[in-house]
Amino acid sequence: MNQSGVTLARLVGENLGPFDRVVTSTLPRAFETAIAMGFVVDEQVELMSTYGDGVEREVPWPQSFMAYAKAVKQNGAAARYASQLAEYYAELADTLADGRCALVINHGGVLELGLTASFPGADYESWGEAADYCEGARLYWEDEKCVNAEILRVSR
Repeated sequence: MNQSGVTLARLVGENLGPFDRVVTSTLPRAFETAIAMGFVVDEQVELMSTYGDGVEREVPWPQSFMAYAKAVKQNGAAARYASQLAEYYAELADTLADGRCALVINHGGVLELGLTASFPGADYESWGEAADYCEGARLYWEDEKCVNAEILRVSR
């Protein structure tokens, strides 16, 4: 992470939180992003660190959310990986009391696959292109199911 990344993370972090849990991938830049945002990391998860060559061949980053959603429907490597992410996110949401929230920091491609698998049937076209640095989504869960998602963009 360079100085401009730290500056961006600080600005974004000033407008977020608090969070009951902060989870990142195991890659240093995800951990560093959380710290630069001003949050203590509770857990690092290998699953969110990389998705491998099979997924990259099916849907190379960056793609639109719609492209990731289409890849998830193909039942290949991207679909299998996205399903694992959605399952992890559901488990994480289930650990939180009502009205509580978690911050998850991962990477391009991982974010889009996890979102499209967690909230099937969304209007992915309206979500636009892949998330950029410090962008993401807010997922809303009820009864172990994602019921809404809001894409969060950074004004540049």
